[in-house]
This record gives sequence, structure tokens and C-alpha cells, in this order.
Amino acid sequence: MNVVWPRFLKLAYRKEPISSFILIAGAVDVAIGGLDSSWSLATVGIGTVGVAVMLRWWLMQRSRTQLPEPVSQRYLPAQSSRPQMPMLTVAKQKPPRPGR
Repeated sequence: MNVVWPRFLKLAYRKEPISSFILIAGAVDVAIGGLDSSWSLATVGIGTVGVAVMLRWWLMQRSRTQLPEPVSQRYLPAQSSRPQMPMLTVAKQKPPRPGR
């Protein structure tokens, strides 16, 4: 569980950093207000968490409707305009004789 939780938080925070920050701030308010018996702070935190959840839901719905089809981008043409180069071979010649 300890390994899964940080990965989940990193993944969620990278996708939507603004709503994740608001959600974390609201959760901290709820925790502090609940532990300190400050119900007004807990209520503000619950409202903040609700706003963050609604913001994330709205952003996810908006991104689903606006995703265009991915267009493949090619950096090189499919076929070369130049003819294929011939294979190079090493010519087997006799080395010159020393002394001549």
C-alpha cells in the first residue's frame, strides 16, 4: 500500500495540478478541523473538497469532448527521392611486390 499511494498521488497531481492542490488543501482543512473540533474549518474544508471534485469532473468531461483524432506526423517521406546506393565491395587485388 505504501508504494501504490505515492504513485497514485503523483499520477493524479500531474494530470490536473490545480484541482489536486485545491483537493489537498481542502482535505487538510477537514483533517485539522476534525481533529481540533473546529467544525467551521471542517465545513470549509468539505466545501473546498467538493469544489475540487467538481472542478476535476468538469475538466475531465471537457477534455473528453475536445480530444481530436491524433494525426500521425512524419518527419521523413515514406520513400526516398534518390535511387538506392550500390553496395560497396572491397576489390581483391594483389598487393604490389616489395622491391619493384
